[in-house]
Amino acid sequence: MESPLKDKKQPTSVSIRQASEPGDIDEVRKCFQVYTTWLDEDISFQNFDAEFQGLPGKYAPPSGALLLALDPDTGAILGCVAMRPLQLEQQYLSQRQSNARLCEMKRLFVFPEARGRQVSRALVREVVKRAAEAGYDEILLDTLGKMQAAINLYISEGFEETAPYTFNSLEGAMFFTKKLKVA
Repeated sequence: MESPLKDKKQPTSVSIRQASEPGDIDEVRKCFQVYTTWLDEDISFQNFDAEFQGLPGKYAPPSGALLLALDPDTGAILGCVAMRPLQLEQQYLSQRQSNARLCEMKRLFVFPEARGRQVSRALVREVVKRAAEAGYDEILLDTLGKMQAAINLYISEGFEETAPYTFNSLEGAMFFTKKLKVA
């Protein structure tokens, strides 16, 4: 019997591509700005300003990804997601396989007018696919307990709650993982 959490919804028509065309980084910055305003939390402990100014930075291929979701009919930007390689600090290694190749999903955001179209699901699936193709063993992410729709999405896509893998000073921080390779 299948788990009731396994959502079989398929994303509606959406095009996802690496942010590599002229103007794409500006579009990603717009997504990130709206996301951080919506989040309404101080994420300076993540060195967000340096990340924002240095895009694509750690999100550059081949070890990273900075993906934009677009409406295939209008070309409108619907949202974004990012992936970067992850090296854990010593205090977080005891919870993980020491030789595993890890990456982190960051900044999943869909503009409010595009919500309900399964754009987030398409972005999560694409970033997981690219992480596996890049040879990572595990993809990690952090989120906040107040972001219940995102948590439900992650669980429905096979992510499981895990021990912290990085510092997060925000109240209600939660950590998730998905194995990409069978051991």
